[in-house]
Amino acid sequence: QAQLVESGGGLVQPGGSLTLSCVVSGLSLDYYAIGWFRQAPGKEREGVSCVRPSDDIPYYKDSVKGRFAISRDKDKNTVFLQMNSLKAEDGAIYYCASGCTTLADFWGQGTRVTVSS
Repeated sequence: QAQLVESGGGLVQPGGSLTLSCVVSGLSLDYYAIGWFRQAPGKEREGVSCVRPSDDIPYYKDSVKGRFAISRDKDKNTVFLQMNSLKAEDGAIYYCASGCTTLADFWGQGTRVTVSS
């Protein structure tokens, strides 16, 4: 059974940084894309970033381009999301998933990011 576990969320001030981690078990990063999604209160879940097995240009939501970076450590089966220059509107529960769309089969439990002064 595949399992994804996120960590690294917390409270940061606007302009601050956080790095989220997604530890993947039961799936190989050589064969599965891993995506980051977020959901703010009262809003739809949205894709933030995604990295595919081919390791070509990753996907980023327009509003996070230049601020967020996705990366992988294949030896540790872990995917990271480095978030810089955080804005209040980045506040949400962040999830990782086994794909680049909301139809992904496997999801983590979520980690909360709060951006507030």
